[in-house]
Amino acid sequence: MPIHPEIEKLHDEMTAWRHDIHARPETAFEEVETAAFVAERLNGFGLDEVHTEIAKTGVVGVIHGTESAPGEGRAVGLRADMDALHIEELNDLPYRSQNPGKMHACGHDGHTTMLLGAAKHLARTRNFAGTVYVIFQPAEENEGGGRVMVEEGLFERFPMRSVFGMHNWPGLELGRMAVREGPMLAAFDLFEIIVSGQGAHAAMPHLGTDPIVTGAQLVQALQTIVSRATDPLDSAVVSVTQFHGGDTWNVIPERASLRGTCRSFRPEVQDLIEERLRLIADAVSKAAGASAEVRYERRYPATINSAPETAEAAGAASEVVGEANLERDPSPTMGSEDFAFMLEAKAGCYILLGNGPGTGGCMLHNPRYDFNDAALVIGASYWVRLAERLLPEDAGTSA
Repeated sequence: MPIHPEIEKLHDEMTAWRHDIHARPETAFEEVETAAFVAERLNGFGLDEVHTEIAKTGVVGVIHGTESAPGEGRAVGLRADMDALHIEELNDLPYRSQNPGKMHACGHDGHTTMLLGAAKHLARTRNFAGTVYVIFQPAEENEGGGRVMVEEGLFERFPMRSVFGMHNWPGLELGRMAVREGPMLAAFDLFEIIVSGQGAHAAMPHLGTDPIVTGAQLVQALQTIVSRATDPLDSAVVSVTQFHGGDTWNVIPERASLRGTCRSFRPEVQDLIEERLRLIADAVSKAAGASAEVRYERRYPATINSAPETAEAAGAASEVVGEANLERDPSPTMGSEDFAFMLEAKAGCYILLGNGPGTGGCMLHNPRYDFNDAALVIGASYWVRLAERLLPEDAGTSA
């Protein structure tokens, strides 16, 4: 392709959209203004259908090409996430967040904008035979909006043979893309361990059972799950990210809580991590004379790219950025994505888009992160080329 000149012409308009969305961040299932912004523009682009209130705040647009046929054989889905994070923005930008404590610190404002740009171009040109569904998903961060969309019948209402996602990637040079067959991102589990002891005066610890000391031992012991219980060839992470206990300086509290996350790629490893975590929590607590209550939740499965769809995605990406700028076998990341729920239901592929070097604090989930507007036309061009490759006009209406 590479960058389509008509998409290049959309850059200023797309940048304005992105800044507007960035200034009004909304978190999981509260993306009311963002969804209205998306729906208004999709209707203005002349899409054939625009559906709202899917998974509460999700939006799906329908674009028919030169030929359309019922059923999933001649239809594909392109998905972008819309939600922000509970982070106070530290950027001094004209379009910085106007919603205190909320920020687009993961680039979903850019994701939404790129798909809007692609939708505008696809609706105008319709150089494909079949149907493109543009899916604007809520609540990717922690709350599983992708799962909710699938459970509410996304693929029954909008039959498609495959679905595709994309994420910007700081640290990957602008103008480059990366994709691999198989595991792309890890499964995401979380845990909470409540340690119950016996409160006492801090000067007389022998008269109580200290849940703080027990919790500290647990933090250390949990690290043996990865270092000593899992196969070294299986990637896994167990991270304690919160430790809460006590209210004052001279009181040993009754309870302390530990919270954290676990990451892995295979269900068998997930099973092992949960089993060992429960065993360690119980054994370490009992050894200290305390007790432990464990809550373990499996939030997102691993994001697994299917082979044929990965080949198509790689082909489209190479046409846009050039083969030399496409990484075809990057290392998978321990980050997670609820697009995984869509990939469990449909074949598809998740690709990474270069956002620049990530210097100056612009890594994901950082209060100084900002999406790179120069990437907007690259991402939109990829979406357009992918749709046209998957639904070529010379293929007619055959599946």
